[in-house]
Amino acid sequence: MDLERMLARCKANQWDIEDLDWTVTPREMTRDEEMAVVQYFTDMAGIEMLAGELFKVQCERSDDPILREIFSTFVVDEIRHAAIAARLADHYDVHRYRKYVENPSLTRFRPHFVHAIRHVSAEVANGYITGGELLLDVALLRSLNDYVHDSMSQQAMDLINKDESRHIAMDFYMVEFYASDEYQAWMKTQPAPTPRQRLDGAWAVGNLVRHAAPFFRDVFFGPLDRVDPSGKRAREAFKRLQLIGTREKVRERPFWKLVLAGRQLFNHPLSGKPVKAIASRVAGLPATYMQHLYSKDEMIRTRSESMDTLAREAVELKFQN
Repeated sequence: MDLERMLARCKANQWDIEDLDWTVTPREMTRDEEMAVVQYFTDMAGIEMLAGELFKVQCERSDDPILREIFSTFVVDEIRHAAIAARLADHYDVHRYRKYVENPSLTRFRPHFVHAIRHVSAEVANGYITGGELLLDVALLRSLNDYVHDSMSQQAMDLINKDESRHIAMDFYMVEFYASDEYQAWMKTQPAPTPRQRLDGAWAVGNLVRHAAPFFRDVFFGPLDRVDPSGKRAREAFKRLQLIGTREKVRERPFWKLVLAGRQLFNHPLSGKPVKAIASRVAGLPATYMQHLYSKDEMIRTRSESMDTLAREAVELKFQN
């Protein structure tokens, strides 16, 4: 990836919330539909603010001035997305059936996630960010947009998708960057974590695991059960994430080894329900997404393609039925 070209795109493709036509009348909805849509956009605002916090951490931890500037534009993008989601929530709150607040599972999860990301290595943080972005962009947002099915939501998603395409491209690039020989050689020159830092990191990750399952259940998978009941898009997002972890050098990194080990444990023929439940709980994922979601041919192809090609294919998923 040409980082200077990416930075130029990040700067050139900025836009404003007022670029949208907010005079559009919402389509008619049932009471149940309206309440669900308003809650989803309320939670989306919180998710986007969380994404902004994660990119802020990436910005702070990067030694490359171009990467820092790119991630800084991503923070701006996510703040704008959060503002749009909040305004969409108000736009669709036509009948004011009730007062809407952010899902408590998201509120509880946020500080522990941000805290954990600050303590784990940059490559582990990027793994979490990549997974979250794929699930949000490939599955949740496009399914929510289809569910709302009107021009106001479409306007917003068209603009948000342009930003998120850049984010996913960088997510994929950073996965391979952190697995590179050059980065790993540089890491060996860095001071090892102190015992206190290791303890703080373990505590942070423990709290993350504790709050991950209810967060994903209530904020991602619950809404997806309604807006994408087939689960096709979520499976596609997780399949892409699983495939990234099979690439040469990436699969040798401790984080991706751990992810694969958890999935192998879950799918082992001798693993009973208690073992599967533990593996699923630690990953924070329902059993459906703990299965191996790709074929051998897909794995072979993923290992032969460039990361840029894989990122483009992931982005293109957002525009498919």
